[in-house]
Amino acid sequence: MKREKAPPLQGKGIPSAPSHLLQDILTDARGINNRTLETVILLAVEIAREGREGRKVGTMFVISDSEAVLEHSRCLILDPLQGHPKSKRHLDDPDLRETIKELAQLDGAFVVSDEGVVLSACRYIDAPGSGVSLPLGLGSRHMAAAAITKLTNAIAVVVSESSIVRIFDNGELVSEILPEIWLLSRYSLHLKGPTSEQTEDQLTVVSRVERKGRRPARAKRSRP
Repeated sequence: MKREKAPPLQGKGIPSAPSHLLQDILTDARGINNRTLETVILLAVEIAREGREGRKVGTMFVISDSEAVLEHSRCLILDPLQGHPKSKRHLDDPDLRETIKELAQLDGAFVVSDEGVVLSACRYIDAPGSGVSLPLGLGSRHMAAAAITKLTNAIAVVVSESSIVRIFDNGELVSEILPEIWLLSRYSLHLKGPTSEQTEDQLTVVSRVERKGRRPARAKRSRP
């Protein structure tokens, strides 16, 4: 069933999104709630820019198809979000956003529901990497992101300690976001094939341009 694209989240501590920069990412073909995806991307960019306690932070968000993602992951420590009410775990809560920035210093991924509720933190992704091919230079966190998005209908957003944000869908890297323009001169991008590139306010978004029929079909799980 086709989802309606929800408007960008505004208010409640969430900045309005530069949607035109993300237009090649926030497409109906992703099959998830673009409002949630956009909010997670913005949060990931904030983490990439700010780091924590004077150092860069690497982390990962896995969005949508939550039941399957939870099935193929496990907590590395006692879940710090367990027991908190749903309203306090929604991405539109500014207190949660600050909590996520703190928890991002710990190992593991955040699992985010299609509706924007952070279900769990510090999770080890246990998905097979067979059939996943990553560009050279990307590490285990990126492999986990590619593997879980190939196995499930989720999308993964990865923050590297190099401050680059990468987005994975269907087992493949589909976009790279550089939160500071100077990073273009220091790091080489890993996307191959036709790409689009947009820059505004120091933010550069490079996304793969999908050709018609390019996206391979895969069996869709029913979403709650």
